[in-house]
Amino acid sequence: MRVLVIGSGAREHALVWKLAQSRRISHLYAAPGNPGIAEHAECIALDLTKLAELAAFAERQQIDLTVVGPEAPLIDGIVDVFQQRGLRIFGPVAAGAALEGSKAFAKELMTEAGIPTAQHRTFTDFKAASAYLEQHGAPVVVKADGNAAGKGAIVALDLATAQDALKQMLVERVFGAAGDLVVIEDYLQGDEIGSTAICHGTSYLPLTLTQDHKRALDHDQGLNTGGMGAFTPLPFVGQQQEEQIRERIISATLQALKERGIAFAGVLYSNIMLTERGPMVLEHNTRFGDPETQALMLLMQADLLDVLAYAEGQPAPTATLWHPGYAISVTLASGGYPGKYRSGIPITGIAEAQRLPGVQVFHAGTKLQDGRLVTAGGRVLSVAAQASSLQEAVARAYEAAKYISFDGMQYRQDIAHRGLSIA
Repeated sequence: MRVLVIGSGAREHALVWKLAQSRRISHLYAAPGNPGIAEHAECIALDLTKLAELAAFAERQQIDLTVVGPEAPLIDGIVDVFQQRGLRIFGPVAAGAALEGSKAFAKELMTEAGIPTAQHRTFTDFKAASAYLEQHGAPVVVKADGNAAGKGAIVALDLATAQDALKQMLVERVFGAAGDLVVIEDYLQGDEIGSTAICHGTSYLPLTLTQDHKRALDHDQGLNTGGMGAFTPLPFVGQQQEEQIRERIISATLQALKERGIAFAGVLYSNIMLTERGPMVLEHNTRFGDPETQALMLLMQADLLDVLAYAEGQPAPTATLWHPGYAISVTLASGGYPGKYRSGIPITGIAEAQRLPGVQVFHAGTKLQDGRLVTAGGRVLSVAAQASSLQEAVARAYEAAKYISFDGMQYRQDIAHRGLSIA
């Protein structure tokens, strides 16, 4: 098989790394890829916004399967473009990706279907939204309706923060068109987790539950980021809660999409809050999570091709899906992230880190500059580790992180703290 992976981050590096282990793949491409991905695949400098060019490349190279990593091409309709040309591609069509591309659409669907989620209101006018906030009070969550690269949700514990979020989105337009429509929803309390399922219509293959760490600083302090680390599986989630997630959220969402004429195929990745009233959806995503994928790929024992094939109606893999134990990923970020940060800073120590057992370093924001690896983003690297116990997986990841260095490097020291408290 000839396989193409779309994307350039740590999530895509993890997918490429796992796919490269399949004996059935004869050639692996990545567009555009990154220096880490280049160790496993041939990187092609293609623009992710030019869907026709990506499809034309897949045709020329006789690609047997394309796997889409980031959300933007899915929302823009890359699957529709490929399918119109008879090309195999993993991911939902644009109508299905709207579940992530429009918070308002997702909220409307969940409300109509009775899927547990926070109460909400949508606004396009700043004055109307501001008046509602004054009446409703805080805490609330203010969300840009469209795709804001994981940064469009602001948790406002007080009215001043909530009003400022509205001003940023509807007046200053810091998220551009993504913030033209704003969702204000009730604040939910509990443990936030991630549910990932490979879907084919109303059938699905659930993967192990994950927990991301969104805040930049230890003890869940600081600004929201794209994700500072994750771990899997979750020892604090019981069987009853898992069944509730599958029945009330995954199955119900896929059924609701079907009733709207949308045959969903690909990943349904849901951010869920475990509340006193049961699991409730914070938001739906229609692609693999980042940094969750880095941990999931390290823990996965089955051939990823077999897992992805479920979305095309193939049976679930018969081989054992997971290695025993746990996996964790820790994000190494640029100084100042998620605010302003410098790029072009030399990186050292990756080879030394990867000599440790069970450790793999995935590139997120890196590039080669005059033959030297340097930083090229806010989230720079993802250090992942797998072991038989959560304690050992955490120890391995943090030991590996000590070998890596670049000026200003920062990372959270408490990834998987919730699991460690009871594991």
